[in-house]
Amino acid sequence: MKGTALITGASRGIGAVYADRLAKRGYDLILVARDAARLTALGADITSRTGRTVAIVPANLNEHGDLAKVEKRLRVDRSVTVLVNNAGVAAVTALLDSDVDAMERMIELNVTALTRLTYAAAPAFVARGGGTIINIASIVGVLPETINGVYGATKAYVLALSHSLEHELGGKGVRVQAVLPGATATDIWQTAGRHWRQLPAHLVMSAEDMVDAALAGLDQGERVTLPGLQDDAEWQRYEAARRALAGKLSSATPAPRYQVTA
Repeated sequence: MKGTALITGASRGIGAVYADRLAKRGYDLILVARDAARLTALGADITSRTGRTVAIVPANLNEHGDLAKVEKRLRVDRSVTVLVNNAGVAAVTALLDSDVDAMERMIELNVTALTRLTYAAAPAFVARGGGTIINIASIVGVLPETINGVYGATKAYVLALSHSLEHELGGKGVRVQAVLPGATATDIWQTAGRHWRQLPAHLVMSAEDMVDAALAGLDQGERVTLPGLQDDAEWQRYEAARRALAGKLSSATPAPRYQVTA
């Protein structure tokens, strides 16, 4: 028995593909999203094709009551072995053209909801002796200059949290994977105000290929998976350089370049 995978943002795009792929791998599903009709149709289709049990949880993770309902499910449902934190929104506008209230709602979903669900799942997974947390970040988490800075900052948070979780929980039977897609053919772009078809075709990956690559990375034990990066050695060099700074960033003495006299 693989157990149950709880997937947020599951009604379409990346989340729906994760639902299909994990069901085919033998997982039962708990699908979370706002669109109950789409969730119901997706669940019925997956059950008819795979025979897996699919539970539907209509929820708006920007609403405290709905979020609390999903948190409780993660804490008490002992069948849950996988959490896919996929729900999120994007923005493509420049800072000066962005609505700060919309940016706040994006932070609430991309950061706060993801954090609360992770905090619900992680102790439960440790107590059960194992589990997997998959956090969908983005390449803008390491390239925040690319598009809207608040969106990039939320994804940098997801990557940093994933690093920390892996460090804390890796020895307790919990796997943590951060997935950093590049441009992906989903309607998150259209919702943000720019259709993915407006992007150069050679930069845009299908949601199916993205999820298949991410799951292959999970199978290979990757902590960070970048589906579009052709040469993994480049990421390994980046990570090695980042980690090499660890013992050099804090000192009682200011660096000589600042010419500070004690």
